[in-house]
Amino acid sequence: MPRTIKLYPYLIIPGLGLGAAALANPVPKQDLMVPPENAIHYIIVSESNTHGDEWRWQTEEGAIAFRKSQSLRGWITETDALVELDEEGTPVSLRIRGVTPDGDAAELMDTGPAGIHWDSGADRGSAPAGSGFYLSRGGPQAMFGLLAERILQTGELTLLPSGTARLVEGETISIEDEDGDVEARLLFIEGLTTSPVPVWVDGDGRHLATVNWMGLMREGYQEHFARLRGIQEAAAARSSEEVAAHFLTEAARAPLLIDNVRLFDADEGVFVESQSVATADGRITAIGPAGSLAVPGGGRRIDGSGGTLVPGLWDAHKHFNNGYDLLANVATGMTSIRSPGNDLDTLVTTRAARAAGELLAPEMFGAIIIDRKHPLSAQGATLVSSEQETIEAVRMAAEADLWGVKFYTSMDPAWIAPAAAEAHRLGLHVAGHVPATMRPIEAVRAGYDEITHLNFIMMQALPQSVVDVSNTAARFEGPGQYARDVDLDGPEMTAFIAELKERGTWVDPTIMIFEGSFLLDDPELAPAYQPYAGTLPSVTERGLTQGGYPLFGEVTREMFAESYGKMVSLIGKLHEAGVPIVAGTDGWGLELVREIEIYEQAGLSKAAALQTATINPARLVGIDDRTGSIAVGKEADLVLVDGDVSTDLGALRRVLTVVSDGYVMDGDELRAAAGFSGRPR
Repeated sequence: MPRTIKLYPYLIIPGLGLGAAALANPVPKQDLMVPPENAIHYIIVSESNTHGDEWRWQTEEGAIAFRKSQSLRGWITETDALVELDEEGTPVSLRIRGVTPDGDAAELMDTGPAGIHWDSGADRGSAPAGSGFYLSRGGPQAMFGLLAERILQTGELTLLPSGTARLVEGETISIEDEDGDVEARLLFIEGLTTSPVPVWVDGDGRHLATVNWMGLMREGYQEHFARLRGIQEAAAARSSEEVAAHFLTEAARAPLLIDNVRLFDADEGVFVESQSVATADGRITAIGPAGSLAVPGGGRRIDGSGGTLVPGLWDAHKHFNNGYDLLANVATGMTSIRSPGNDLDTLVTTRAARAAGELLAPEMFGAIIIDRKHPLSAQGATLVSSEQETIEAVRMAAEADLWGVKFYTSMDPAWIAPAAAEAHRLGLHVAGHVPATMRPIEAVRAGYDEITHLNFIMMQALPQSVVDVSNTAARFEGPGQYARDVDLDGPEMTAFIAELKERGTWVDPTIMIFEGSFLLDDPELAPAYQPYAGTLPSVTERGLTQGGYPLFGEVTREMFAESYGKMVSLIGKLHEAGVPIVAGTDGWGLELVREIEIYEQAGLSKAAALQTATINPARLVGIDDRTGSIAVGKEADLVLVDGDVSTDLGALRRVLTVVSDGYVMDGDELRAAAGFSGRPR
């Protein structure tokens, strides 16, 4: 999905393709700078593919120039940048041009007699000259090397528009390569996002690589992507162990009584007033009227007055990055997640770390992405080139004891049925995007247990010209253009929804992605993030300040809005028909409450909306006998929030206490550890 290019669920850092709203018409590709032959060349790579190039060079005038060219599953980025530095390496002027999947990349910063002035397209501001290091909102990712090279000299930098960056040294390794041996030095820069941002420099302190969900690797060293990422992950794991040791203590798992609280009964879908819940040894031991239960021996009492106790929340569509990312999910009340598409090694090692108590994270149920070898294949996917290879990939997932497999948009439709049959034989769940040329009903009949993203449900009624190229941006733009004209009560959609119900097919809408993309115009925080304004690191919040999806052809923002309204109505139709729904974000996880708020807008009751993030995913995963609701004998996965969820789903953001597997953790302390500066509104 286009917004997840920049969000899900990886680090938002400068130069990761975050576009700015138009300062002028976007500069076309042919008018951008052309790198000279002696430019430093970077390759944009993932585990499964290469996705583009970047270059860095010094101009004859002494400025630093950058150029980026990337195609990521059909979304195109063509940008350049020109940066002038002072003698110390601090930017004094900056110009970014070109186009990203979010539209015009234009950004300007300059220094004059009156000081520093900038216009990023999302914000404008000024500051005295020399008062900080201006951190661009967008532009080629190689620009991040300027910050790394500067902070090496100082250890700490004041940032503009705001914030402070701090250097934490990582390890240094030797890379032997036919393109030249190099000492690769790992740095972590704190203060930019909710987790430290890794970057690699060489022995001379020059930018070598930036590795996250994809890698920007200096040419000749791209084959070392996996090694560098593994070292980063090991370092993150060590930090995660320290966090886990702080929260997952014997004292934290002592018996607990939460008294005088409003309780959400997820099994029945009702809110019950004035209740008490007791836990011990990781289980719910008793439930009764307020004041009727004694504090368990050796335990403590929490007064739940004015609050609501809900089962631990689920994000049913959460790709994760590292332990910091997962810690943030716990801080927002998640005790379980589904990861429909992390790589196999990450899923296996993260699961093991959590089981060993080395990682504070929700319980994870993972699936790998399987896609065909193709120019538009998914980054990070297991790539296949035949039916037999597809079946072998399914078997690999089963051997790793994963929960499922997820097929992607460039798959050969003919391979789906045999691969799904093998997955079912091995006890795996089958979900996915719908491959190009297939309609969703064909995917369901071929063996899909679940369709992820509501746009693929809507694809059933879209023109064949959209369906045929749905492995491009058409899978987003097609619904934006045509969903408004779909008759949800017409024979095609009525029959389709009825068959989804009959087959028990699950739907994971991720509707909040479309809300921001289809409705926003000028850059602003999408509704999913507005309650967190002021609690996120400044760079993160600035990166989340986006405009809507760029308009194209004859499509207007009003047409987008009408299509979005029809998609919300489709959720209501699915629910009315009895099609099971689970709430997923395909984002940071911060968006979960907004996702279920939109379900209420679609016609679900507050209780039914909350079930999509509690008991429904537990039923889908097949563990509703042990979690997903508040019942005696079930695992102590609970969240106490401030406010009455029965009248305001937004109260779910105001987490006071998280209980996961019986470990009782303070919400404010969790948020602080995860990099939040306060409670959301």
